[in-house]
Amino acid sequence: MRILVTGAAGMLGRKFCQRLAAVGRIADQAVESLTMADVVEPPAPVGAPFPIGLETGDLSQPDVAERLIADQPELIVHTAAVVSGEAEADLEKGYRINLLGSQYLFDAVRRAAFHPRLVFTSSMAVFGTPFPEKIGDEFLSAPLTSYGTQKAMAELMLADYTRRGFFDGIGIRLPTICVRPGKPNLAASGFFSNIIREPLNGQPAILPVPDTVRHWFASPRAAIGFLFRAAEIDTAKIGPRRNLTMPGLSVTIGEMIESLRRVAGEKPVRLIRREPDSAILRIVEGWAQNFDPVRARSLGFVAEKKFDEIIRAHIEDEGAGG
Repeated sequence: MRILVTGAAGMLGRKFCQRLAAVGRIADQAVESLTMADVVEPPAPVGAPFPIGLETGDLSQPDVAERLIADQPELIVHTAAVVSGEAEADLEKGYRINLLGSQYLFDAVRRAAFHPRLVFTSSMAVFGTPFPEKIGDEFLSAPLTSYGTQKAMAELMLADYTRRGFFDGIGIRLPTICVRPGKPNLAASGFFSNIIREPLNGQPAILPVPDTVRHWFASPRAAIGFLFRAAEIDTAKIGPRRNLTMPGLSVTIGEMIESLRRVAGEKPVRLIRREPDSAILRIVEGWAQNFDPVRARSLGFVAEKKFDEIIRAHIEDEGAGG
């Protein structure tokens, strides 16, 4: 199987490629080759049992998508995007990368007419208030941010192009991924990871919202599992509604901190500094807090059931806390 990963220098794309290199296959098919693409050169995983090509280019620029799909990959994992805070701060950039980049990729595949599986990473930001207590699979997509709007528009295009037979698409609406490794990014949700990651590494972290704020989470480990499941699943079981809300875990900030205390003790908890930020709180209050993703669970997508598991996965995968 030939595979293309866009956004391969980002956290999800990079981890997906690392996992591919470790297992060498998707379902029952061996990986024949992997192309890792991003606006900067992605880091190639070591020890892969297949050749890896590294490509740089901006999907929102003409002809880049055509170059990336030149070998007609059987699987495309499209993770390239700008994050929520950046998309909200820079309207033009958000639409150019998140929408136009996706459209150029989808259209390049359509014109080449080779019908790959195309997995698209969407977001729970496609939903907007007012919310029920739990958001079910029938809840309407009505985003209230530019980022959510861009993702929702790409979801609609993915479903339409799949219906017309141009590719076999599946969109996965990711929870907030926590704990993200590395340095803080421009995502408005970044503090959710910061208040766990930095204290585990002996560094202070700012908490800008109250302990009562509730949110929907999954680990990077679970997210990579979502990508693998989306790549291998029999999409005939999904039907025409090709965008699925992924499983996750609904917890409050206070519950996250208690998990940190149970897993790592009191010392990292003392490094969390509460500095209220009304602007961030206004954004967070418009986000979904809880879901009931029956369809995704029935199709074999799984995530953590306790936040302690998310913290332990971060420690195991990233060597956090020494």
